[in-house]
Amino acid sequence: MTRHLKMDAPDRRHRLDDMAQGVIGTALDRPEGARKVTGTAPYAAEWQRDDLCHGVLVRAPATKGRLTGLATEAVTAMPGVLAVISGERMLRNPAQGMANEAPVQGAAEIAYFGQPVALVVAESFEQARHGAQALRLAIEREADFAIDPEAVEPEVPEDKQSSSGDLDRAMREATHRIDATYTTPAHSSAPMEPHASIAEWDGDRLTLRGSYQMLKFNRNELADSLGIDPQNVRILSPYVGGGFGSKLGIAPEAVAAALAARQLGRPVSVAMTRPQVFETTMRRSETRQRVRLAADADGRLTGIGHEVLVSSLFDEEFSEPVTQATPFMYRGENRVIGHHIARLNRTCAGSVRAPGEAVGVTVFENAMDELAHQAGIDPVELRRINISDEDPSQGIPFSSHKLAAALDEGSRAFGWERRRPEPGAVREGEWLIGMGMASAFRVNMLMESESRVRLNPDGTAEVETDMTDIGTGTYAVLTQIACEMLGLPADRVRVRLGDTDLPPASGSGGSFGAASSGTSVFLACEEIRGRIAEAVGCAESELTLTDGAAIAGNRSTPLTEILGGSSIEARGHVEPGETEDTVRQATYGAYFAEVAVSAVTGEARVRRMLGAFAAGRILNRKTARSQCIGGMVWGIGMALTEDLVHDRRHGQIVNHDLAEYHVAVNADVPQLDVLLLEERDDWANPLQAKGLGELGICGAAAAVTNAIYNATGVRVRDYPATLDKVLAGLE
Repeated sequence: MTRHLKMDAPDRRHRLDDMAQGVIGTALDRPEGARKVTGTAPYAAEWQRDDLCHGVLVRAPATKGRLTGLATEAVTAMPGVLAVISGERMLRNPAQGMANEAPVQGAAEIAYFGQPVALVVAESFEQARHGAQALRLAIEREADFAIDPEAVEPEVPEDKQSSSGDLDRAMREATHRIDATYTTPAHSSAPMEPHASIAEWDGDRLTLRGSYQMLKFNRNELADSLGIDPQNVRILSPYVGGGFGSKLGIAPEAVAAALAARQLGRPVSVAMTRPQVFETTMRRSETRQRVRLAADADGRLTGIGHEVLVSSLFDEEFSEPVTQATPFMYRGENRVIGHHIARLNRTCAGSVRAPGEAVGVTVFENAMDELAHQAGIDPVELRRINISDEDPSQGIPFSSHKLAAALDEGSRAFGWERRRPEPGAVREGEWLIGMGMASAFRVNMLMESESRVRLNPDGTAEVETDMTDIGTGTYAVLTQIACEMLGLPADRVRVRLGDTDLPPASGSGGSFGAASSGTSVFLACEEIRGRIAEAVGCAESELTLTDGAAIAGNRSTPLTEILGGSSIEARGHVEPGETEDTVRQATYGAYFAEVAVSAVTGEARVRRMLGAFAAGRILNRKTARSQCIGGMVWGIGMALTEDLVHDRRHGQIVNHDLAEYHVAVNADVPQLDVLLLEERDDWANPLQAKGLGELGICGAAAAVTNAIYNATGVRVRDYPATLDKVLAGLE
């Protein structure tokens, strides 16, 4: 049987609080952790096949044009080379994951420098690489390409513009006003595991072992690209070594591997090199953001303007939703939201961890810091007094709102009261010391998700869903939900993930994975509990399950005895409903950072950082804390080092590896502290849990750059705050 829930009303039952196993919310270790650290968890490129051959992508050395020919004869004559694959079925752009449109295909039309146009397949990787390097391309180049977002006339989509009141008047009449422009560069997801796929056909049925996040969507994307029925596609992704959005949709290597495997009748492995990952998968768009703030003498906002310019490839629906959180962040009746899109011949722009808020909240929180300094109001207090009682843009209530609690608890734990408000007031030798803070905001979503749970005759349970674990802790969280609901120790629950033959889940993205897939497991377990209660003759609400036994009417009966050699199986199915429109659902937090800046070199070092976060019920304190730390590390990188540089002549990415694209490393990251606030959000789902994975980055960089200002008086509005920009201000 399937227990179905459409989330049309809040669920105030708090069932997980009534359970007896006591595992929800604990810091349960990852069940798959030992396999990962011992190297026995097979990632996409590590599956072994006796007749496996290897493919290497060939990419266009042109910004725009048309592929008119391939000099294949010399390459196919090389030792070990089996085939050269090209054609209209190959992906031009990576798919976007949940987008409605089909993936953009066609190797012949070149839309950006480095676009895949062919695949060389050989017996060994080295032979394939040699062939790919030797393949000569005939290209008709076109000179009318666009690579500078400031040099083209942008699109102004009507559905992405909004206004209310009179912002210009509010700015004129304001006691305090900010009108500033900030820029953020392009970013790369840079997952540790490169994109890789192994394709194998059995008749008309394709099995793809790939590194992907959203399998029920990925199966449709892959089938559409190949022109086959999705029922003939199976994708296996039990382990994913990081995605951060770059693996939401299928990438060129998956389609190329499938085409080659079908042509050769052999399994084909295609693994991208690190430069290929940078140059052919998602990038976060660079942004130009104009922020206007109007405030009265007490610091209360009367007007907010947030107008942005982003870029995207031609033929793509997605554009970085920079202003996604702006409508509900703070009070202010006069508003202008603007979104402009520059169409460029650059690598596809797509979702990178916390699309929208990661850069939008960051910049807005810089502007709030500027306002606080101008008005002479403590930055924490400025944010507190501008918390709105309802969503200002829609006039609907918040499902919950914990920003004030995050500000209060975070500032208290950090020691914010020791901050000196005047810039440059604290110095230790050559080092200028400052403190900065920022709020965190992230929209909360629920996605349709299904799972199957089976209680076996031996008293163990199996959870099955095509949900993925991209390092976020899905295996652990779903184990805990099943343990709690069925009264089983963790070692008696097995979770199977990452297989499209299993019930379709939400996938990993948008911070909705744990809550959505977890709710489907919760519902399936509720159905099983009902059948156990029926067997022992009590109401399900009166049933206690703990340590493998059912307790009802002061009698404890082992589950194995109740099952009597049979099993109980149920499915859970959740989908979003009216609650997503009735109330504003979001998650909140606050960051506090202490930064030291060298007065000699302008170098900035984060000395300590704390984040306080509220995201509904915390399902696993260890994996939740890990996600928050990861987001804050990303924030440090965004603030100080990360900058995906495009060549100004042809648009290709210059720093296309981890040697030159500078993510934050151990030397950049101090001890990070995380406070997880107690919260239950009945409007979110029956778990009362909300998304957390992306909240940790939404404004984190602003806390660092605001601290740089407090230390030095230098306001860096062009990210990242590299030493040359800081030093120029110091001089």
